[in-house]
Amino acid sequence: MKKILSLVLASMMLVCMLASCGGETVVTTDAPKNDAPETTEAPVETTEAPVETTEAPVDDNVIIMATNAYFQPYEYYEGDKIIGIDAEIAEAIAAKLGMTLQIADMEFGSIITAVMEGEADFGMAGMTVTDERLKSINFTSSYASGVQSIIVKEGSAIKSVDDLYAEGATYKVGVQLATTGDIYASDDFGEENVQRYSNGSEAVLALVGGDVDCVIIDNEPAKALVAENEGLVILDTAYADEDYAICVAKENTELLDKLNVAIDELTADGTIDAIVAKYIK
Repeated sequence: MKKILSLVLASMMLVCMLASCGGETVVTTDAPKNDAPETTEAPVETTEAPVETTEAPVDDNVIIMATNAYFQPYEYYEGDKIIGIDAEIAEAIAAKLGMTLQIADMEFGSIITAVMEGEADFGMAGMTVTDERLKSINFTSSYASGVQSIIVKEGSAIKSVDDLYAEGATYKVGVQLATTGDIYASDDFGEENVQRYSNGSEAVLALVGGDVDCVIIDNEPAKALVAENEGLVILDTAYADEDYAICVAKENTELLDKLNVAIDELTADGTIDAIVAKYIK
């Protein structure tokens, strides 16, 4: 029994010794955070400079004239420059208004539309006032007068204006598109007997080639065209008399008034007569 008791006591002592020699419990904590102040970068502003999109300024000192520069001696080319009666009168008018003239060359039939839509300030091309045109456009007072003449080949059966109206006559008449010659001839002889061309030169070439029997056009351009083409003559009797004026948009009454004042002044001081005399002897 003593041996047994001694063995039990020894075992108990061994257990206690093992317990006291057991490993310590190690508490692992993270190292304390650095107390140094946080380095926060200031936000960088990236503001781009505003981009200005400015349209080209409109030059209020420029006045634009729409014309068809194939109407000698009223407007035609000399090299790259448009000259003539209308061109010089327009220059004189622009000077009166303290403005610079710019001339835009286009088809005659496009002039009124260009003025109505504001692409040009006024139209000037040996243009006659008609009731039809007055429906869509205004006109200044007249600055010059003209005559509608008839060009035929030498030896033509057409000897006078009356021959065009003869009973049973079916002559083909050449005209410049949208001119008064076109308007009058279409009314007098019927659309089916009128051939329209972009300009007087084309109409005359059609006459030379036998496509038409005569050409109706303003007298002064007619003279120039006959001089350039052999075998053509102008009939002695005029087809129509008319006055030329400047067309202006219906709503642009201020410009209309200014143009009328300028025309009156240029007529009174003899400027317009001198310009006309320079081109028409």
